[in-house]
Amino acid sequence: MQAKQSLSKGPVTPRSGLVGVDPARASARDVGNHFAELSKEIRAAGLLDLAPRRYYSRLALNTGLLAAGLVAFFLVGDSWWQLGVAAWLGLSCAQSAFMWHDAGHKAMFRGRWATVMGLVHANLVNGVSYGWWVNHHNRHHSFPNNIDLDPDIGRRTAIFDMSQYGSRTRWQRFVVRHQHVLFFVLLVFEGYKMRRTSLIALFRSRLRQPVVEGLLILANMAIYLGAVFLVLSPLKAVAFVAVQHAVLGVYFGLIFAPNHKGMEVRDGDESLDWLERQVLTSRNIRPSTLVDFLYGGLNYQVEHHLFPTMPRMNLGRCRPIVQRYCARRGIPYREVGLVESYQEVASFLHEVSEPARRGGPTVTTSTS
Repeated sequence: MQAKQSLSKGPVTPRSGLVGVDPARASARDVGNHFAELSKEIRAAGLLDLAPRRYYSRLALNTGLLAAGLVAFFLVGDSWWQLGVAAWLGLSCAQSAFMWHDAGHKAMFRGRWATVMGLVHANLVNGVSYGWWVNHHNRHHSFPNNIDLDPDIGRRTAIFDMSQYGSRTRWQRFVVRHQHVLFFVLLVFEGYKMRRTSLIALFRSRLRQPVVEGLLILANMAIYLGAVFLVLSPLKAVAFVAVQHAVLGVYFGLIFAPNHKGMEVRDGDESLDWLERQVLTSRNIRPSTLVDFLYGGLNYQVEHHLFPTMPRMNLGRCRPIVQRYCARRGIPYREVGLVESYQEVASFLHEVSEPARRGGPTVTTSTS
C-alpha cells in the first residue's frame, strides 16, 4: 500500500513509502504519464530553453553587492562598524550561492562554463566544495524528504521522524526535544558546517577535481582570513568572521527550511512517480518581487523540483501551469505566505519531537 495524505491543511505527520525505482534510471513508463504530459506542456511553452544572457544582469548585480562590501571593508578599517560590513558580506555571499545552485543544475550555462561558474561562486567566494554540493544536492532532488535516501535529512541534528531519535547523542537528543526553537538558533553554524563537510570530502578524495577545488578553497581561506586579520585587530577579526558566517548560515537555513519541512515524509525505496514525489514533498512560498529576490527563485520549490534545469526567471511562468495541472489531477499543491511557511516548519518540528519531550521511546544507540 502506498502512503499518501492530503497536504492542503498544513503540516503533516510523517508517513512511510513502499518499494519503487530510482528516477535517475527510470524508463518513461516508470516516470509516469502524469509527468510526461505536464513536461510536454512546459516544453511547448519554451520554459526549459536555456537563457544564459538573462543571467548576465543577475551576475553583475551579485558582483556589485560583493564589491560594495569589499570596498566598505577597506574604507572602514579597524573599527567595530565592520560588524555591519560582515553582515552585508554574509548576505552577499548567500546571494552568490544562488549562482552556484543554478550552475549545478545546468539552468544557467551548460558544459565547462557551468562548472566554472560553480567553482567560482562555491569554492572561491564561499569556500564550499562545488563537487561535494552537486553530488549531495542531486541525491536530495531524487528522493526529497525520504529519511533513508535524502542526504539533507541525514545531516541534520533535527529529526523528521522518531525512528531517527535512537541514533542521536545526548546533546543531540536535547536539541531534538526543543528542535522547534533550536533548529532556527543553530542555523548560525550552517555556513561553518558546509565548509567543514567540504574539507572532509576533499581530504577523503571524494571529489572529481580535488586539486582544483582544493586550491580554490585554499585561495578563499588565504585571501579572506589574510585580509580580515591584516586590517582588523585580532578580537575584531574574530568577531567579523563570526558575524559574517552567522548571517550567512541563518540566511541559508531560512531559505531552505520552508521548502520541505512539514511536508510528507517517506522512508525506504520509493513508489511514487516523479511528479507526485516532488509535489507532495515540496512547499511554495507565495511570490512577490521581494520574495523572489530573497529566495533566488527557490520559493517556487514545487516547480524547481519538477524541472531542476529550468532557468529561475521562468519558474514564475511555470507555476500557474503546474497549479492547473495538479488541480485537474487532484494532486495537492501546497503554497503559503512567508510567515505561515515558518509557522508550519516550527509546528512540524514540535509535533515530531513530542514523544521525546514526554520521555521518548525506549531506544538503543547503535555502536556499530
